Amino acid sequence: MPCHRPATPAPGRDIQEHNMMDPKQKEALLGLLIAAAVIGLVMRTQSSVCAAGAGMAEAKARPTVPVQKTTEQGGTGAGLDYEVYRRRIEPIFLKRREGGARCYDCHSVLPTRLRLERLSEGSLSWSEEQSRRNFAVVSELVKPGDPLKSRLLLHPLSVEAGGDASHTGGKFWASRDNPEWQMLADWVRDGAAEAATAQLGPSEGKPDQSSYIFFKTKVEPIFLRERPGHARCYGCHSLPNRVFHLETLPAGTAEWTEEESRRNFESAMQQVAPGDPHASRLLLHPLAPEAGGDAFHSGGRQFATQADSDWMTMAEWVRAFDAGEAKSAGAGAGAWIYVTNSAGNTVDVIEAATNKVKQTIRGIELPHGVAFSPDGARVYVSNEAESVLDVVERKSGEILRKASLSGRPNNIAVTKDGGRVLVGIRSDPGVVDVIDAVSLTRVKSICVDGSAHNVFVTPDGNYAVSGSIENKAATVIDLKSEQAAWEVKFDSGVRPIAFERNSDGSTARMFVQLSGFNGFAVVDFAKQAEVARIKLPEEPGGFGVAEGRTGTPAHGIGVAPDGKSLWVNSTFANAVFAYSLPELQLIGYVPLPEVHPVGHAATSSVPEWITFTPDSKTIYISNSGAGSVSAIDMMTLRIVAVIPVGEVPKRINTLVSH
Repeated sequence: MPCHRPATPAPGRDIQEHNMMDPKQKEALLGLLIAAAVIGLVMRTQSSVCAAGAGMAEAKARPTVPVQKTTEQGGTGAGLDYEVYRRRIEPIFLKRREGGARCYDCHSVLPTRLRLERLSEGSLSWSEEQSRRNFAVVSELVKPGDPLKSRLLLHPLSVEAGGDASHTGGKFWASRDNPEWQMLADWVRDGAAEAATAQLGPSEGKPDQSSYIFFKTKVEPIFLRERPGHARCYGCHSLPNRVFHLETLPAGTAEWTEEESRRNFESAMQQVAPGDPHASRLLLHPLAPEAGGDAFHSGGRQFATQADSDWMTMAEWVRAFDAGEAKSAGAGAGAWIYVTNSAGNTVDVIEAATNKVKQTIRGIELPHGVAFSPDGARVYVSNEAESVLDVVERKSGEILRKASLSGRPNNIAVTKDGGRVLVGIRSDPGVVDVIDAVSLTRVKSICVDGSAHNVFVTPDGNYAVSGSIENKAATVIDLKSEQAAWEVKFDSGVRPIAFERNSDGSTARMFVQLSGFNGFAVVDFAKQAEVARIKLPEEPGGFGVAEGRTGTPAHGIGVAPDGKSLWVNSTFANAVFAYSLPELQLIGYVPLPEVHPVGHAATSSVPEWITFTPDSKTIYISNSGAGSVSAIDMMTLRIVAVIPVGEVPKRINTLVSH
C-alpha cells in the first residue's frame, strides 16, 4: 500500500460531541432524575409551597458563599486547599459512572445540597469563577480533618463501608479503600492540618511543631481505626506494659486531649527513625513479613502491603522529618514527572522532591505521549481525541497551539536539538509525522513499516525508532535524511523500547518488549539484528489473566540515566525487575500495589511505563489499573510513595527544570 500523507491539517472535531450521551446513558440519567423528583415531592409535602419555592429559587441562584462559612457538620471550610480541590476533586463530579451518568448531570439541575455550576455551552470544565463557587458549596459538605463526618464522602459510600443509608444517585464506592474515596479523604484530612498550621504563632513554625500537627491530624487517628478482622491498635497499646504506649481514653471519649496527644507523639517518636520508614519499628512491626515487616507482631498483620493508605500516611510523616535535608542535598530537585491519564482529559505533574501532584494540565481528551522542549518551556502532548499535537506552556499549563496531524497519534519523541517533534500515527500504511518546533506545523510524514505505536529517539540523537504492533517491526529512521534506514522483524508485535549507550554516546543495544512475551528481546544496534531474548522469572506471578493482559504480559522498560541498570515491568508478576548493565544479571524485583476488587481476588496494578529522576535514585512507574504512580528507591528496591493520579495513567516522562 503506498505511503503518502499530505501535510495538510486534519479536520477538527466538534467539541460538543463530548457532552452527548447514548441511549443507555440517557436512560440511567432519566432514572436518577425521576428518583430525585419523587424524593423532592415528598419533601415538599412537609412544608409550605412558598417555602419550597423560595428554597428552589435560592438553590438556582445560589450566591457565592464565603469559604470561611461554618459547615453543616459544625466545622469550617478554612484550611481546605482550593488548588487541590480544582485539580483533583472537581474532576470527580464529571466522571461518568456505570450507566453513563455523572454527578454533574443531577447536581447541576436539581435543588440538592451539592449544587454545581452549569457548564458553559461546549465547555468540558468549569471556569475559574465557577470552580470558586463550586468550592464554596462543596466546603459546606465537608468537615476538615474528619472524612467520616463529611457528607460529601458518606452520601455516595456504601452502607457496609459506613456510608449513608441511601443516595439517590447510587453508591459509587463499595469500600473506603477505593482510590477515589481515599483522594477525597486525604483532601479533607489535609484541611485540618492546613488550618492548624495557619493558627500557629510566628515562633511556632519549627519542624517539630509541624511534625506534631501531622501526627495529631493524620497519624493518631490510625490507632483508633477499626480495620476489618483486626482489633484497634489502641486496644492493646493503651495497656501500661507496652513499649509503644497510647494514653487511655475516658469512657465515652473518642479522641485525645491536646496534652494526651503530645504524650502519644513522644511515645511514637521512640519507635521512629526520622526520615527512614523502613528503619522505623512503628511501621515495620505491624507490617506483614512478605511486605517487608517484622517476623511477628502480637497485634497481627495490620498492614498487608506498603501500599496500604494508612501505612503510606505514617511513612509520609516519618519521611517529613528530614525533608528539608533531602531537598538541600538535591535529591530529585528540579525533576517533574509528567503522567498522561489515557482515559481522561488531564495530565498530572508530580514534583519529584515531594512526590506530590503539583499541577494538572486540563482539556486534552485521551492524552497519549508526552515530551518536552530542551529548555523546558513547552510540553508536547499527543491528543488522540482530536488527532492533534497539543503544545502546552509549562508554567501555566495553558494550551498554546494545536498542531494538526495526519491521523490518530500514539507516542511521541523530540529530536535532541529540539527542532522537531516526532509523532507516531496509529494507522496504516504507517508514518511518523514531523512537526516543526518553530512553526508548529506538520512538515513531513516519514514512511515506516506498519502503523506506529511508539516512537523513540536514540541517546545520540542520530536516529529515531518506530515500533509497529501489527507489522511486528522496529523501523530505524536516519534523522539527517528523514528516511527509514533499516529495520528488525520479530515474531510478535513491538511494544516499548529502551536503549543502551556505548562509551562514545552512540547506541549499543536496544531492549524491545514484545506482544505475548513476558520479557524482552536484545538487539545489537551495529549488527542490526536480535541477538538474545530474556524471559522474566516465573516468580512472582499469578496475575494478568483476570486483567485481560495475556497479550501484553510485560509493558514498560527503561535504562537508568547512569546507564548501570535496566528496569522491566511485568503485569504477570505485578512487579518491576532490575537487571545490571552491561551484564544483564538480575538484581531483584519490587512488588507493585495490588488492586482489590470487591468479591474477587486481588489483581495487578497493570504497570505501563517507566521514567527516572536524573540522578538515577528514583524510578517512577505508572499503575494504569490502580490509578496511581509508584515511586521506588532504586538502591533499596523499596516503594517510597504511591501517588494517586487520574484515569488509567500510562505514558510517563521526566522533565528537568532549568
